[in-house]
Amino acid sequence: MADFIRFFIPSYFMIFFLVSFVGISYKVAGQIGKSPNVLPKDDSAYGLVGFYFKLILFALFMYTILLLFFPEYMYDAFKINILEYDFFHYIGFVLMIVALIWVILAQLQMKNSWRIGIDSTTKTELVTHGLFRISRNPIFLGMTISLVGFFLVFPTVIAFSFLLMGNVLMQIQIRLEEEYLIKEHGEIYLTYKKRVNRMLSLY
Repeated sequence: MADFIRFFIPSYFMIFFLVSFVGISYKVAGQIGKSPNVLPKDDSAYGLVGFYFKLILFALFMYTILLLFFPEYMYDAFKINILEYDFFHYIGFVLMIVALIWVILAQLQMKNSWRIGIDSTTKTELVTHGLFRISRNPIFLGMTISLVGFFLVFPTVIAFSFLLMGNVLMQIQIRLEEEYLIKEHGEIYLTYKKRVNRMLSLY
């Protein structure tokens, strides 16, 4: 199991990044004629959120690479032994795979409206079909689930820190996007907001 985890985790996040960020970005860029990555690089509060998003992604990448090449050190570093059971590992594997499929499906359903950040220069369609019928933020929900799965597969304090910090940044980003969508779509978005929960509606 340990050797499988060692190779699975970096491979998973590599595939996640290449498909759901690079691949989808390339696809959308070809359709809209510009990069869908519109995270600001200024010194604003929103720019700071974008900076920390990139920082966490880089740290996560480095952490998984260290696990791949130095497993003897990484396995015992800050491990939470109470979760070190195959049962939790298997649940984590399932969550990570489901989350990857979920995120890619949500991105494809957004079509040309998909962006990394808030595109204030282009009016995009408000997507309310598919997974967006049960979640206003299915992509962020999928990313959160993937980090929960990662923590269960590799239960360490560091993995939990990625889950915690990632969730905080995503919740801030969600609220920034909500403010923009209210201004952009007005009553249509407010009606949608009342009907569908921020993360998941089960009714």
